[in-house]
Amino acid sequence: MARRCELTGKAVMSGNNVSHAKNRTRRKFLPNLCNVSLSSDTLGTQIRLRVSAAALRTVEHRGGLDAFLAKAKDTELSRDALKIKKLIAKKQATAAVAADAA
Repeated sequence: MARRCELTGKAVMSGNNVSHAKNRTRRKFLPNLCNVSLSSDTLGTQIRLRVSAAALRTVEHRGGLDAFLAKAKDTELSRDALKIKKLIAKKQATAAVAADAA
């Protein structure tokens, strides 16, 4: 499993450990990934994703998973998150059509 956030695309970065004597050795900066279940109000289900802690705060700030995915760029999302985004958009579109017909 890749060390990549499914919502923001945040991944492993590389850099240097720098000692007091300015010796440089390569190191990895790993994202803080958490396995979480996020609820979709539109779909009415729980969705399990592997998300960074920063993305989790952003989801809460934007008002939930549905609102986050509506604003998210498709290039940053994983395949699973992109499928969820399309399902949510499809369900919202059918709900809007049903509301207009009523």
